[in-house]
Amino acid sequence: MALCERYAADKYEAEDMLQEGFIRIFSYLHQYKFEGSFEGWMRRVMVNCALKHLQKKKLQFIEITENTADTITTITAFAYEEMSADELMKLIHQLPPGYKAVFNLVVIEGYSHEEVAELLQIKASTSRSQLVKARKMLQYQIIEQQKIAV
Repeated sequence: MALCERYAADKYEAEDMLQEGFIRIFSYLHQYKFEGSFEGWMRRVMVNCALKHLQKKKLQFIEITENTADTITTITAFAYEEMSADELMKLIHQLPPGYKAVFNLVVIEGYSHEEVAELLQIKASTSRSQLVKARKMLQYQIIEQQKIAV
């Protein structure tokens, strides 16, 4: 459920993703080849179900050109020691759907940008730019949250 919640807009959408994922797991259980962990296979099925669900909603990604790629700056490291995991997950959940999908796939699930591009049917450069923008937005949200806390 936690995996689905990371991709969904709300709890109900996450429940739909989860149900769809379990239906698919049980339907394709005969295809599991006992290579690698069963948990890993299930996770991949759930991620794919979540992505298919998002694609039905027609996620929009902004393609970048070489000119716009030059304007993307690197993000400086930021201290997150003051935040709990739940607080950080709430901020991730507030990201726009495209940013959230790429952030979850790359940072949390560990996919490469090339794999993300294939899964989401976008360019690898778009995946990279979406991740940079997601990180910048998260950094801004964290800074704003700490200003409020002080």
